[in-house]
Amino acid sequence: MPRPNRGPYLNYVRDRGRWYIQWSEGGRTRQRSTGTGDSETAQVALAEFIRERERASKPAGPRDPGQFPIGEALAIYGAEHAPSAADPARIGYAIDALIRFWGERMIGDITRETCRAYGRERAKAPGTIRRELATLRAAINYVKDEGRITYAPTVHLPPKPDGKDRWLRRSEAAALLNAARNGHPSTRAYLPLFILIALYTGARKGAILELRWPQVDFERERINFNPPGRQRTSKGRAHQPIPHRLLTFLRLARRRGTDLGYVLHRDGAKLGNMKRAFNTACIDAGLAKPVLVPEVDEHGQAIMVPKLDEDGAPILRQEISPHTLRHTCGTWLAQQGVPLDQIGAWLGHSDSRTTQLYAHHHPDFMKAARDAADRRKA
Repeated sequence: MPRPNRGPYLNYVRDRGRWYIQWSEGGRTRQRSTGTGDSETAQVALAEFIRERERASKPAGPRDPGQFPIGEALAIYGAEHAPSAADPARIGYAIDALIRFWGERMIGDITRETCRAYGRERAKAPGTIRRELATLRAAINYVKDEGRITYAPTVHLPPKPDGKDRWLRRSEAAALLNAARNGHPSTRAYLPLFILIALYTGARKGAILELRWPQVDFERERINFNPPGRQRTSKGRAHQPIPHRLLTFLRLARRRGTDLGYVLHRDGAKLGNMKRAFNTACIDAGLAKPVLVPEVDEHGQAIMVPKLDEDGAPILRQEISPHTLRHTCGTWLAQQGVPLDQIGAWLGHSDSRTTQLYAHHHPDFMKAARDAADRRKA
């Protein structure tokens, strides 16, 4: 019967005149010098050695937020959670923006004032700041739930901005489509089709960019914006019949595509960011003007040039984005008298309150109330 492991103990080596810490590991006897011949000092060294072994053998307990770098929390969230999320690219964009301001700070530094300071330094629209800080909040809550910090401080988000009611009239949509068709050769292959899909289906930009040909059923004339295995989120995606005019354009595009490839692509690869192409088309269509900043040309003359964002896209004075096309689709449906519940289903709304944004565009909006008012006696 093997002898039980007695654990670390002190052993005095006379010919060296020192105490050694001795223990058994993997069936072998190991030693470490205490560097002293004094018994009491050696006992202190043994106690510290035992504590070190205990700390090393146990998983690290939750840390105080003041001792946990935000950059580490964002890295953990990006590596462990983002790959299984519905939109990992969006999380990646947010982390890239957050790390510049928060990377060297500790989680305990998160306060209402530092959140406001982030918004001022980022200098983006309130909706953008809110989405990025929501990613920070999710990362902090993730490391808290994983037992890495003792508590999660509050991440203060700016108020939710009012929903935009900007939609395109049909003449504006035609101008935008024409500008896309006459734009740079590198964008003519995908931008016009993106605009058509968005206007006819009301799908979000991410859903359209992720769309693959197997999700387009030409035989049944249906399109499913939910790729296989996609995690369902509050941002619902529709499975809808394909409008006949859009079907024609999709058939033409299909002849140029591959069996399993993306519907919209650049040389077969998925499109990452099309902001530059879209904003340029908006400017060319006369729907928006770029923000201009002074610059000196090669001759030393002062000129005004479009201000570009970090992605190289011109910044627009008037807020128009790919999401405007989704809102345009819903507005056009309401104007044609489509019931609100069908509009919600067409757009993939998970909350009927969101669909109410289009109620005032409906031709019967408050008609019953007006008729009742007309019948009321003075």
